[in-house]
Amino acid sequence: MGFSNDGLMVGSSAMVGWIGRAGKSHIRQFYLRDQSSSQVIVNEGRLLRSGVKPAVLLYGSSIYLAFQLKFLAHVAEKKLLFAFSTETPNGFHLTKHDDKVSISFDFSAGSSSGSSYPYKLKRNHGALAIFGWGVLLPIGAIIARYCKEWDLLWFELHLAFQFAGFLFGLAAVVTGISLYNKIHADVRVHRGIGIFLLVLGILQILAFFVRPDKDSKIRRYWNWYHHWVGRLLLFFSAINIILGIKVGESGTPWKVGYGFNLTIILLACIFGEIMLWGRLSKKPVADPPS
Repeated sequence: MGFSNDGLMVGSSAMVGWIGRAGKSHIRQFYLRDQSSSQVIVNEGRLLRSGVKPAVLLYGSSIYLAFQLKFLAHVAEKKLLFAFSTETPNGFHLTKHDDKVSISFDFSAGSSSGSSYPYKLKRNHGALAIFGWGVLLPIGAIIARYCKEWDLLWFELHLAFQFAGFLFGLAAVVTGISLYNKIHADVRVHRGIGIFLLVLGILQILAFFVRPDKDSKIRRYWNWYHHWVGRLLLFFSAINIILGIKVGESGTPWKVGYGFNLTIILLACIFGEIMLWGRLSKKPVADPPS
């Protein structure tokens, strides 16, 4: 059971109880410095315990913790964290919890307002970001680089995937802003890269409307700009998705799912480069002028 200022795990203090393998009960305070097990530190935290001895009771499949805390000032409302794991701690090292919930508890009224953490909004933000920045945009880029032999079809598909990817990415940014306004999480790097991606996406959209003709003298510079801004966008998209999965404490399905998606994209790029080099090598070389 954790006590938090913002409904998040990191930076909170918690009372953790369990029944050891020998049947002995344990209850300790932990400081949740970070998400990794090594940063969940036993016998540290900001909770002031009274002289009342804490207790742990196992009744059937339920475990009960009893402890008394002291607060320096009156607490009317507090965000509480509840989490459990089926794994027994080994040497006071906690394993990743199997489930969790965060509620806002009103001590004066003795009631809770339900979950205070917007898990659904967080899932939507992550799904939109992965689908937009991590799936649609890379497919559009792959089509533009390796499918030029499809006449004008490659250009139409490239536009469709890029515009759709930008719209989903924009939706991810909007949900991310809404999520931040609710929880005020300290994810400055993730937020900064997300804003940077939005700027790059807008620049790519604007580039489409000012695209010069093929015969224009500045078309070569436009191509350099379009290609390298696009590569920056794809690179930082992958970095930010991985960072978002980490700071969002996403489970194994998210990690495996995006890892599989990233692997498929990389394999498609490798295969595309091999095919592209093969086509270029078969092109006849013009005879030098006599």
